[in-house]
Order: sequence, then structure tokens, then C-alpha cells
Amino acid sequence: MVEKLTDAQRIEALGRLKGWGHDAKTDALTRDFKFKDFSEAFAFMTRVALLAQAANHHPEWSNVYNKVTICLTTHDAGGMTARDVALAEAIDKLT
Repeated sequence: MVEKLTDAQRIEALGRLKGWGHDAKTDALTRDFKFKDFSEAFAFMTRVALLAQAANHHPEWSNVYNKVTICLTTHDAGGMTARDVALAEAIDKLT
């Protein structure tokens, strides 16, 4: 089982991840993305889905027209782990 990040590890990771925030209530990484239109938002979600499937680590997310909100947490660990940070970094490479 992967271990939950310590406070220091979480702070360090957030310093590297531009645009990502921390939801203290759920101990999750969060980020909102905005696109030109629904098609671009959906195409982005498709690319993220392929990354998530390959990593066997799936986001909580929502989409309304041109906006995508992503929440990354590791439920088995009870919060944010290195797996969430790695997926966030991979998602950032798509934008």
C-alpha cells in the first residue's frame, strides 16, 4: 500500500505543481481547467483518462461545458500520496 504524504512532502509537492491546490477536508490535489469549448474539454478528459488508466489511478472529476475540475486523492491511503502527485505532473504535461 502506498503511504499518505507527510505535511512537509505535501507542501513540497504543491510548490512544484503550478495551478494545483490542496483541499484540506479531503486531503486532495485539486485544479480547475478551462478550454475554448466543450470539444476541447472533452478531448482533454480523454487524454487524462488514458494516463489514469495506464497508471491504474483514477481521478474524481467533473465537466461543465468548457470547464474540467480534477480532484486527486488516494482513498486506500486516506489522502494525498505520491501517486496523486505523479498523475498531476503527467496531466500538467498535457496542457
